[in-house]
Amino acid sequence: MTNINPHIVRAPFIASRRQMLRTGGALGLAGLVPGMAFAEPAWPARSIRFVVPFAPGGSSEIVARSTAAELSKTLGQSVFVDNKPGAAGNIAMSEVSRSEDLHTVILGHIGTLAVNPFIFDKLPWAPKDFKPVSLLAKVPSLYVVNAQLPVKNLRDFIEYAKRNPGKLTYGSAGNGSAGHLAFEYLKMASDVFMLHIPYKGTGPLLTDLLAGRVDASAIGAAAILPFIKSGKVRCIATGSSKRLPQLPDVPTVAEQGFPDFEMTQWYGMMAPANLPQPNLEKLAAETMKAVKAPESLRRLTADAAETIGSTPQEFAQFIANEQARWKKVIARAQIKPD
Repeated sequence: MTNINPHIVRAPFIASRRQMLRTGGALGLAGLVPGMAFAEPAWPARSIRFVVPFAPGGSSEIVARSTAAELSKTLGQSVFVDNKPGAAGNIAMSEVSRSEDLHTVILGHIGTLAVNPFIFDKLPWAPKDFKPVSLLAKVPSLYVVNAQLPVKNLRDFIEYAKRNPGKLTYGSAGNGSAGHLAFEYLKMASDVFMLHIPYKGTGPLLTDLLAGRVDASAIGAAAILPFIKSGKVRCIATGSSKRLPQLPDVPTVAEQGFPDFEMTQWYGMMAPANLPQPNLEKLAAETMKAVKAPESLRRLTADAAETIGSTPQEFAQFIANEQARWKKVIARAQIKPD
């Protein structure tokens, strides 16, 4: 019987400690043992930064914070909101578009995604830099006036504007913002002229509206409802397709002589294009759960927001449809950036 050296038999199968260290520990072992696989690192591995490209105080922050609170529970990692306002949202969009961090996402908005591509000659970011994650919520625009203006409803307001051409002002959170679009849309429908005053965010706009330094505005319901209920501003119409339960006595724009008129702001989550597809799908699935969670529904419904929750594919198609719609309005109103 031939004597077999046991060290020779075992050599192909047992790696020395030194060999494993040279080949990267477990990864080296995986190469030595055919068929042995290791799971991808868990994602998210740490907290997620949810960038909001606008100043605090508007509907965007309300939607983002509500979603972040619930998403922190479903993902098992904290999700925190980071406001980065400026340049109609382009500063934040540009920053996140260049981010290589797989733990940063941004709030997409009617302004940044459906308006900015048509009012800026050159954007510091490109649509291909982002992947749609999920449509979070729609918020109806509420047409409001300061309490000192002698009008009770939209018809009164339009008649007053026609009797005083060029004397009324309306404010928005900035050129190309949702509020700017909403009022230009109303101006086109009613054939009236009013001077537009752009502000740097909803917060500064509200300050001047409440003080009577600007006559009117169109603001997302979530941000303006408390001031309507307290009587500090008067709501003359809602941009929703039907009356809001929170304001049952306020008719829609459509009810006051403008059939089929509807104006809502919308908010969704976008991720940098380098987020791997499995991570994107996980984030989308957990985000849909988050916006439909009872506490999220309670928060947003109280502010007249409609929670959505969509797949990435559904959100991508929604964005395309909105771009086609608002491209026409922007061209007709000749909206330009600041």
